[in-house]
Parts: sequence; C-alpha cells; structure tokens
Amino acid sequence: MTYFIDRRANAKHKSAVNRQRFLDRYRTHIKRSVEEAVNRRSITDMERGEKVSIPARDISEPVFQHGPGGKRTIVSPGNKEFVEGDRLRRPGGGGGGDGAGEGGASNQGEGTDEFAFTLSREEFLDFVFDGLELPHLERKALVDLDEVRPVRAGVSRDGVPARMNIVRSMREAYARRIAMRAPIRRALREAREALDLEEGKDPVLRNPARIAELKAEIERLEKRLEAVPFIDTYDLRYNNLINQPQPSSKAVMFCVMDVSGSMTQAHKDIAKRFFLLLYLFLERNYEKVELVFVRHHTAAKEVDEEEFFYSRETGGTIVSSALSLVDEIITDRYPPGQWNLYVAQASDGDNWDDDSITCREQLMKSLMPRLQYYTYVEITPHAHQALWEEYETVADEFPDRFAMRQIVEAGDIYPVFRELFKRRTAH
Repeated sequence: MTYFIDRRANAKHKSAVNRQRFLDRYRTHIKRSVEEAVNRRSITDMERGEKVSIPARDISEPVFQHGPGGKRTIVSPGNKEFVEGDRLRRPGGGGGGDGAGEGGASNQGEGTDEFAFTLSREEFLDFVFDGLELPHLERKALVDLDEVRPVRAGVSRDGVPARMNIVRSMREAYARRIAMRAPIRRALREAREALDLEEGKDPVLRNPARIAELKAEIERLEKRLEAVPFIDTYDLRYNNLINQPQPSSKAVMFCVMDVSGSMTQAHKDIAKRFFLLLYLFLERNYEKVELVFVRHHTAAKEVDEEEFFYSRETGGTIVSSALSLVDEIITDRYPPGQWNLYVAQASDGDNWDDDSITCREQLMKSLMPRLQYYTYVEITPHAHQALWEEYETVADEFPDRFAMRQIVEAGDIYPVFRELFKRRTAH
C-alpha cells in the first residue's frame, strides 16, 4: 500500500498537522487560558479568536547536545562563559536596587517566561465546547421521507468521477489483464519452446521456413501482449449511494429569561452571556436544533433573537406565565414524539407570592414528563428564595433531567455551563 502525505504549507507557511499536534499536546494549558478568556469577555465578542499564553517551562523538551570534549576548568555552578582567573565586571544597577536590570519598573511589555500564540475562531470554540452535549438526546420516530441520509450501497458500473472506487477499479483491471494475457502467454510460451526445439536440431535437419514462421508468431504475440491496456473503461467501478430515511434527531431549546424589575442590569448581562454561550454551543454542534426565546415579567412573550438579547423591558415577576407559554408552544408546534424538548431558564429567584408553588405544579404535571432536560440558573449572591425551594422538589423527583445551579458573578458562567451540559456516561 502506498501512502501520500501532503506536505504543502498552509497560507501562513505553517504546518497544520504540527499545529494540531501542538494543540493536542498542551490541551490542558490551553483550556485553562480559554476558560479565563471566556470569563472576561463581553457578550458581543464571545466567538472571536483569542491570544493565549503557555508558561515556557511547560513546553520545554529534552534535547541531545554534543559536549565540548576534553578537560576544562570552569566556574561552577553551570557557568560556561567564564574560566578560572577571569575578572568580572560589577553589574550596573539603576537606583538603589542590587539587580542587573536596566531602568525602573513598568506596567507595559510582555515577559519572556511565557509562550504566546493566537487561536483561530474555530480552534477557540473547539476548546470552549469540548466535552459538552445535549443530555438525553434521542432519535424520535420517523416523521417524513424528506429526512434522508446518503449511505453506501455497494458499487456500480456507472457514476461520476468523484465517486470512483479506486481499489475496486484497479482490482477489476488486474483481473481483466490476467484473463486477457493468459492465453497469449500460453501461446507465446509454446511458440518459444517450438523455436528452441527447432533451433536445437542438427543444422542439416533444420527447417528455415518453420523457424522464420515461429519468430514471426512470437513477435506478433509479444505485440498483442503489450497491447493489453493497463485499465479500461470496462474496469471502472463507482461507489453507489442511496438515500436512506433516518429517524429524526430534531430538538428545540426554550430560552426563558427573567426581565423583571428585580433583575438588575448586572444580572441581565450575566443571563445574556449564559444564553449567548448556549446559543453558540447549539449552533456549532447541532444541525437540527431550533431555539425559542421567551422573556417574562408579569407576562411572558415569545420574541426573536434581537429582542431577546437587546430589548430593555421591566416589570413585576410571575414565572408561571413563562412556563405556561412554553407549555402552549410545545402543544401547538413541537409534539414530544417528534422533538427532543429542552428548557434553559435564568432568573434571580424572585417571584410573586404563591406563584412558585404554581411553577412547581406546572413542571411536575405538564412539562417534565415531556422534556428531555430542564436547566435552571439562579443569578443572585444572596440566599435562595421560594422559587429555588420549590424547584428542589422537582429536582428530587427528576434527578437526571432537572438541574439547577447558582451564579454569583460573571466568572461562574462558564464553569456552571460546563457542569450543566457535560457529556454523560452512556448507560
């Protein structure tokens, strides 16, 4: 078997293979830098690339070097620049310090003890969403025949060059050459044996006409043998693809955000960053995931992406209005038998009196039996309120499909997000 390796440099004259090896080797250090970058970014530049740094001591590798050889006397320890008897100049230190540096302290510039490089947008998002998935994603029943996937179905004699099966084509050509050359080789061997027999006779008994006839026959058979083509259109085989209906893996994510008066601007910014991270995760990792954005205060409203992230609205707080709207949308547009249903809710936990009990009842009786996964994020530095206590009852009833976490500051967003959507072990 022959292997072809593409050694062409990429656009920046760097080897993409070597770069990928570097990213794999120092994945732990890069992921740490990426987590720090996610925590300090604003919601408007979450998906751009990032310049990351790795301690230089962590990328050093052992190397072999040739020693100077011979017998030498040097100043120890580790000093290869001076020998015994040299006079050393006193280091010139500025100000009252005793160091050998030049100038005073500065708040600018980069140290030489770190190796810095830039991750592209794709590489950055790969590290951000590494090891994450939508929990309990299932293949639903076959809805229609439009959802198909091309699958291999053997080989055929007709097709386009892009689908040519090189191995099968060469195998057919080899078999054809063997079949076509076998009788020619047999006749050629017999003719050569007859010629050797005729030429081996006594010169008196040789038949010159027979010898000339055998030589002509051998020349004709050799030309026929060379005329057998190496490959012919008859030999070509193509990969045959057919469209096979596939079970649906469609999913819908309901993003529910509290925009009531109790949610300060800082709380809303944290909620928006959480949902933007969720939006990028779904957009990058899944093809058939729809997003439904719901904002609520005393009343809930389905909005588009622009209004969800950038509209300014305030009011009281009735969380059950959002849950009721989600329930209605599921009933009208997303049958559970055909869709994987997910809900992500962000709130400060403040709710109208006795409405938290209503929320618990709605979740237990109507929503949770139909949902794949429900996440609740409470953005508050204070003690939990009644909504959290009622949701704890739901979490006890559905431990695998209901998750709730608290976010105190922006630095908690990414760790909480990874914990909520980390890859589960298959049972």
